[in-house]
Amino acid sequence: MEIVVTGRNVEVPEHFRIHVEEKLARLERYDHKIVGMEVELFHEPNRRQSKSCQRIEITGRGRNQVARAEACAGDFYAALDCAISKLESRLRRSHDRRRLNDRRTRVMAGRGGAAAVAVLEQELAEERVQAHIPEPRGHGEHLEESSEDLPGRIVRRKQHSSEPISIDEALSRMELVGHDFYLFADAECGTPSVVYRRKGYDYGVIRLGG
Repeated sequence: MEIVVTGRNVEVPEHFRIHVEEKLARLERYDHKIVGMEVELFHEPNRRQSKSCQRIEITGRGRNQVARAEACAGDFYAALDCAISKLESRLRRSHDRRRLNDRRTRVMAGRGGAAAVAVLEQELAEERVQAHIPEPRGHGEHLEESSEDLPGRIVRRKQHSSEPISIDEALSRMELVGHDFYLFADAECGTPSVVYRRKGYDYGVIRLGG
């Protein structure tokens, strides 16, 4: 896996690059076909934000897949640990969901029935609880809006072009970027749709229709 570390108005020492590579190496066990990681370091010069003046963004890229995480802290080492913890949590959740889908398919193909599927879902949920790493929150979160922004304003706009994909692929992409919803073009019906996260491993779908 190729790892590129860059700094925005920050010089990145060689020993920190090596530290980043060692930390990210543990994420290769998740089979997401991510072939490259981009790590960017940012420094906030505002002294009033000294406790969260160092920010790190990690972007993993592969074929039709993107995984992202970012975090702020008082130093780059703490920010890196926080961002990697978030990214690992997202990779694990997406990995577990694919495992569940594969096992459900095998059970239904073997005519195990809905009861057997429910047992598999419970087993996977228990595995997740045992291996769970809480996702850091609070001062580790990065807010894109500055304190000078007035409430109620639209401060960011994005436009994406995307080929139609399946609901399952949309869910996978949503998990990898750590969002609670994902807008996509549904390959099944050809309409703009949104998948969103509910409680646990449940999801919902909203479609636009005439």
